[in-house]
Amino acid sequence: MEWLTYGSGYLAGMKLGDTPLLEYTRDRLHRETVRSFGNGTGSNAAYELTSTYTPAGRLQSQHLNSLVYDRDYGWNDNGDLVRISGPRQTREYGYSATGRLEGVRTLAPDLDIRIPYATDPAGNRLPDPELHPDSTLTAWPDNRITKDAHYLYRYDEYGRLTEKTDRIPTGVIRTDDERTHHYHYDSQHRLVFYTRIQHGEPLVESRYLYDPLGRRTGKRVWRRERDLTGWMSLSRKPEVTWYGWDGDRLTTVQTDTTRIQTVYQPGSFAPLIRIETDNGEREKAQRRSLAEKLQQEGSEDGHGVVFPAELVRLLDRLEEEIRADRVSSESRAWLAQCGLTVEQLARQVEPEYTPARKAHLYHCDHRGLPLALISEDGNTAWSAEYE
Repeated sequence: MEWLTYGSGYLAGMKLGDTPLLEYTRDRLHRETVRSFGNGTGSNAAYELTSTYTPAGRLQSQHLNSLVYDRDYGWNDNGDLVRISGPRQTREYGYSATGRLEGVRTLAPDLDIRIPYATDPAGNRLPDPELHPDSTLTAWPDNRITKDAHYLYRYDEYGRLTEKTDRIPTGVIRTDDERTHHYHYDSQHRLVFYTRIQHGEPLVESRYLYDPLGRRTGKRVWRRERDLTGWMSLSRKPEVTWYGWDGDRLTTVQTDTTRIQTVYQPGSFAPLIRIETDNGEREKAQRRSLAEKLQQEGSEDGHGVVFPAELVRLLDRLEEEIRADRVSSESRAWLAQCGLTVEQLARQVEPEYTPARKAHLYHCDHRGLPLALISEDGNTAWSAEYE
């Protein structure tokens, strides 16, 4: 991955290998005005996002060459978002004098829905006063939500969630049918064990690993399945996932089959590009360096040899020059002293293999939350909506 920048480091584009992936157009204040991604370039790109700003510098609109994700934003004098308008619906947000969200109104053809938001003094969401007019709850004890429309919650003495159980609607007769989620933590309050139980039997179990900085580095998951004898039980072999980080940003998710890498907008937690590579493709791309190959094959008895560090550095530099087809006169002179030619060494260089990858663009909202994954041909591979 190569960043293309100008001036004081403003992003102008991005390349994946030798292939252009992203192009940016910016205004005189270096704010992004056009983002192009995918097959084609410029106005012919599969994805082209145009952004405009208010005089105060807030995001005013995001318009695509496809209308599906077009958005216009409205703000009040306090800087609160009061309106998001899209091709299918408009949402309006109301706030209290202290800036807390009081309600959301959704408008669409033949649709007008108002959802009030009630909160306690700590800002915790209270039951909807219109849907639950008989509720007398004015604050959550100990600042902990114990139930909502879907679950019942339990906590330990440290305020950590330890149990979450399906809430059975009033009037519905069900016995031991609800699913219960159990959470267990270590002494540093990190989740290390989770299980989901139904009918007294575990459906899923998972265990988690962390690095010294508290970042999750791995997990193992066992799922309930039918074994060879016909009994239902947790799988013997877990699904294993490993995680890689850049500071506090999750950049790599590795499973037994694929590696998914996320590239973020510079200096931000907003995801930009998602690159997925099958493990089989990654294995094809593995190769020995010229120095490694000569060391492994350099002895007649087949046991290999060990080169001095200086010789390894010379061979690494020579390999770079051969691959770039720019062998220096210094390297040619050194090879001549050894009784070798560039052509002889070039035949020893293992060919490079470029693995097949799937690249997607994260289309995000004004907060940096992903709304969709866009493929290089402009299609939507995944989408989401937020409350």
